[in-house]
Amino acid sequence: MKLENTAPAKINLALHVIGRRADGYHLLESLVAFTAFGDRLSVRPSDRDHFEVTGPFRDGLEGGANLVLKARDILRLHFGAQAKSPVAITLEKNLPVAAGIGGGSSDAAAVLKLLTRLWEIQVPPKELAQIGLMLGADVPMCLYGRPLIARGIGEMLEPFPALPRLPILLVNAGLPLATPKVFSALIKREHAPLPALPSKSDPAELLEWMRLTRNDLEPAALSLVPEIGSVLGLLRAEGALIARMSGSGATCFGIFEHQEAAERTRQAIAQKHPYWFVCATETSASTGELVHV
Repeated sequence: MKLENTAPAKINLALHVIGRRADGYHLLESLVAFTAFGDRLSVRPSDRDHFEVTGPFRDGLEGGANLVLKARDILRLHFGAQAKSPVAITLEKNLPVAAGIGGGSSDAAAVLKLLTRLWEIQVPPKELAQIGLMLGADVPMCLYGRPLIARGIGEMLEPFPALPRLPILLVNAGLPLATPKVFSALIKREHAPLPALPSKSDPAELLEWMRLTRNDLEPAALSLVPEIGSVLGLLRAEGALIARMSGSGATCFGIFEHQEAAERTRQAIAQKHPYWFVCATETSASTGELVHV
């Protein structure tokens, strides 16, 4: 039996840094969305453990530090004999690495869900989210995989019921950016929280709300990788209604009026910059209940 799933890109449509804890972790408020496009994970029974990475961004990802293998191993630690049988895991790495779109966390979340199915482990969603939190603050939100508001260090989650499907273009100029470096480069660490959330799933209302928000990591990221500014400028010049950096960078996104406009812009940018990561996709709409960690 072979099981497969997509590990979608995680997009911070807005990200406010509102303070810092005594232990050094930053306090955040973020509107998070997930896209139809992402990495692909598959798992199947095997006579020995095996891990293979394919796809355009596979280089350097087959070592034991990969979050996919950590997810497998933490299930074995937690469930013992129920999770002992060998598995072959394949990761098709379609998302750039260290790109601010949650690729590693989303991969880990996909493996947690696939392996609990393969091993027939009955685990409540809340318990699986708590296991995922041990792998990283973003893993529980990736387990949910639907629009949400993340607070705290990213572990306090609530559903966001008013997000429509948004045509979105992801652009990365091939410049990885480590999250710790971006937070270290922050000059100001206490900003205003998110404004009052929109109440209905209306694209125009959401865009107006987004124009009142920010990504507070963007100035720090620009100081480290000035090319991010060029990507944002290009998206705006090509007609994006909103252009912003996601997470800690260096991937930027543009929201467009319709999918055809996003695809036309993808073609235009890809022609100018054939070695960039450029992907036209859409966000998933709000649906389902969120299990609190």
